[in-house]
Amino acid sequence: MDRIYAPWRSAYFAMPKKDGCLLCEIQKEKNDEQVGVLERGAHWFVILNMFPYTNGHIMIVANRHIERVGEITLDEGRELVSLLARGEGAVREAYRPDGMNIGINIGQGAGAGIAGHLHVHLCPRWTGDTNFMTALAETRVVSEALEESYRRLAPHFGRARA
Repeated sequence: MDRIYAPWRSAYFAMPKKDGCLLCEIQKEKNDEQVGVLERGAHWFVILNMFPYTNGHIMIVANRHIERVGEITLDEGRELVSLLARGEGAVREAYRPDGMNIGINIGQGAGAGIAGHLHVHLCPRWTGDTNFMTALAETRVVSEALEESYRRLAPHFGRARA
């Protein structure tokens, strides 16, 4: 069984928790590039994961502060499926991965770093992407800055290259 192991994300979990929801706060930001927002839809937005497992790791985030899939309306569901297809295509075209993990963690017990606000991960994967650094040093090498990831993915969401 393959596993994605991300010990560097401990910096995220160790950050002081602010009142309110980080994903709700990001929606209020006006500078999309600064916060990594690639697209804003009627019901969802697409954003870079600020603590990625691999290069090109994006998330599709509900605009409404909902926690479970069962709370999605029909219109929200349609837009989500459309953005999932577009997001998968964008990541495949920009990164040429060998595969992709697409998943939702509902609740802290299931591994949700931001529990309580529904979001879907699209994480490109390459054969052998778990390398010796992870095995020996408990460190993952993510070789691309978030700014470069934004530059590579932005054109696939109708945004000009930065």
